[in-house]
Amino acid sequence: MTYLIGCLLGAALWFVLRVILLGIYTVDQNERAVKTVFGRAERLPGTTLDHPIAALLRDEEKPRYTYPQVRVIPPGGPYFKLPWERIYKVSIATVTQSMALDPEDKSANGNGTRLEAVTKDQLNTGLVGQIRYHVSEANLYGYLFGIKQPMVHVMGYFVSILRQRIANFEAKKEADLPAALASAEMTGVSINDLRKNLRDLNEYMDQECRSATARYGVVLDASLITGIDPPPEVESALAAINTAHNQVSSDISLAQAAADQKIVQSKRAVEIETLKAQAEVEPIKLLAAELSELHRAGPAVLAAYLRNVKLRLFEKVRDVYQVVPQ
Repeated sequence: MTYLIGCLLGAALWFVLRVILLGIYTVDQNERAVKTVFGRAERLPGTTLDHPIAALLRDEEKPRYTYPQVRVIPPGGPYFKLPWERIYKVSIATVTQSMALDPEDKSANGNGTRLEAVTKDQLNTGLVGQIRYHVSEANLYGYLFGIKQPMVHVMGYFVSILRQRIANFEAKKEADLPAALASAEMTGVSINDLRKNLRDLNEYMDQECRSATARYGVVLDASLITGIDPPPEVESALAAINTAHNQVSSDISLAQAAADQKIVQSKRAVEIETLKAQAEVEPIKLLAAELSELHRAGPAVLAAYLRNVKLRLFEKVRDVYQVVPQ
């Protein structure tokens, strides 16, 4: 009898510890949780295809990345779970890390500091930068159960898009040739093109990686490529090319400025001469208008005017020569 009572007390104590005490849990403020019952997550109606994140997937990708919607446990507690239930907690805080970090091999890519990529002119460049990401509440099933190592897939997806873009990148054509030559670095060299267009490259990566939310349940907030370095064997040659080009660009800028100054001076000289000609012509026009008015008044009036003009001229002369008809 005593043995039976001891077994019952032991079973009761185990039940209290295993079911009641170990069944209580909480969810932190920056966490979300998903509960599974006998290994199956608690689901809600619909799939990720019903969510706006699926609009970023191509049609052939949608069947492959169709995940059910699960019930997300918000921060708070205490919550209670039964022994056959399991809680999966996920941090949704934003994480910043080097884009060269390999989740499977921390020593790869220079211990996660420098990512290598080949440009269109076959130069092996080193890329330095960061990415920011966080887990998406809209696709927790894809992050927890759809993929075994989601960050490995996310980083591989990001690096493959980046390397493909680097390998095919071409700078936008400049419409104005002198302005293009006067740029800080020479166009046509892939590394220079990439350096000058880092903002466009970052925006392209942000746009292309937006589908990672529907694919892997991870939101890539931003990518920031901060440096593109040439291989050491061509760095000095590239610097010499840029120096020579900068000198040519400076000479072209000076020549263009001098030409613009001469054009402005020529325009100003034309304006001054035009004004002088107008000033000389204006009295003649007024005199012609006055003579026309006198002629319309009658021949005698015009003759009297001419006589008065001659008298004023005679007052200003010392000698007068008169031709006597033969």
